Amino acid sequence: MRIDCPLCGARDRREFYYQGAAVALARPAPDAGDEAWDDYVHLRDNPAGETRDLWHHEAGCGAWLVVTRNTVSHAVSRVELAADVKGAMA
Repeated sequence: MRIDCPLCGARDRREFYYQGAAVALARPAPDAGDEAWDDYVHLRDNPAGETRDLWHHEAGCGAWLVVTRNTVSHAVSRVELAADVKGAMA
């Protein structure tokens, strides 16, 4: 899989570090109980199809990226700087 970094151009995915889904998780209240905290820490969705993930260009420019990709075909359809995405959502 290749990721087209907006700053560096197309690179092999081994230059990047996957950080997880690019959505905020709802943090449980401090007194929510063990089960709620266990779910928050350990359980994640694993969808087949299009996802938006957060990646760090660790072996390159150090940018944080939001990568839209298909988990079945591994096709990358869009790459954005996370700072731009965050600014558009504010």
